[in-house]
Amino acid sequence: MVNRNKGYQIAINIVMMIVVCMVVLPFLLLIMSSITDENVLLAKGYTFFPEKFSLGAYEYILKSGEKIFRAYGMTILITVIGTLINVGMSALFSYPLALKNLPGRRVITFFVFFTMLFNGGLVPSYIMWSTYLGVKDTVFGLLLPNLLLSSMNILLIRTYFSTSIPDTLYEAAQIDGAGQLRIFRSIVLPLGKPILVTIGTFSGLAYWNDWTNGLYYINKNTELYTIQNLLNKMVSDLQFLAQNATNLSSSATAELSKVPSTGVQMAIAFVAILPIIIVFPLLQKYYSKGIALGAVKG
Repeated sequence: MVNRNKGYQIAINIVMMIVVCMVVLPFLLLIMSSITDENVLLAKGYTFFPEKFSLGAYEYILKSGEKIFRAYGMTILITVIGTLINVGMSALFSYPLALKNLPGRRVITFFVFFTMLFNGGLVPSYIMWSTYLGVKDTVFGLLLPNLLLSSMNILLIRTYFSTSIPDTLYEAAQIDGAGQLRIFRSIVLPLGKPILVTIGTFSGLAYWNDWTNGLYYINKNTELYTIQNLLNKMVSDLQFLAQNATNLSSSATAELSKVPSTGVQMAIAFVAILPIIIVFPLLQKYYSKGIALGAVKG
C-alpha cells in the first residue's frame, strides 16, 4: 500500500510538473523574444536561447513614456473602480436570490439566466450607450458597457451563498434580531470571501484586458486610452507603416527598418500582462482565509 501511494504521488507530481511547464514556458518564450535582436528574430525565429540580445523593443515603447504611464493609470483606475462596483452589485443581487423564502425567486433567477443566452446584439447596445446614454469619449465609456454586471457572476455567487453558508447561521442571526442588511454585512460577506475574490479576479482581468470599449466608445479623447488601447494602436501603426513602406520616402523607410516591429509586439504583450502576473499571486491568501472563515464552528 505504501509503495502504491508513493507511485501515485510520483505520477501526480510528474503530471503537475508538465502542466506547470506548459503554463510557464510560453511566458518565458514571450520574454526572451521581446529582448531578442530583431534581425536574429527574423532570421532564426523564436527561441529560448537567442544569439543576440537587444532592448530596442522596450526603448521604442518608452519613447511614448508619458502616454504609457497615463494609459497605465487610466487602466488601473478603471479596473479598480469597475471591479469594486461589479463585485458589490453582483453580491447585492445574489444574496436575495440565495434566500429560499424570497417570493418570485425562481422567476428572477430565470430572467438572470435568460440574459446569458440572448442579448440585444452589438448594434443596439452601441446605439443605446453612445446615443441615449452619451458615454462616448468619457470615462463611463470604459466603465459601464458590457463589464459592469455579469449574469454568470450573479449565478455563481448565488450558488455559493445558498450552498456553502449554512441556513442555521441565517436563522441564528434573525433570532438575535439582525436584519437582512446586518446579516449580509456581518455574515455573508466574510464567509463569502472565496467566491467574491474569485469573481473580483475574473472582473479585474476582464477590465484590464478590455480594449473593445475603448475601440467603440473612445474616438476623439485619446487621453482616456487604456494600456490595451494604446498598445493596440501602436501595433496598428507599425502594421500600417509596414504595409505602406513603398509609398514612404527613402529616409522614412530607413527609419522604419530600424524599428523592431516583431520584438515590439512581444514587448507590448509582456508590458500588458506584467501587472497581472505581479498582482495575481498576492490574492492567493484571501482564498485560504475565506475558506477558514467559512468553516462552521462547533
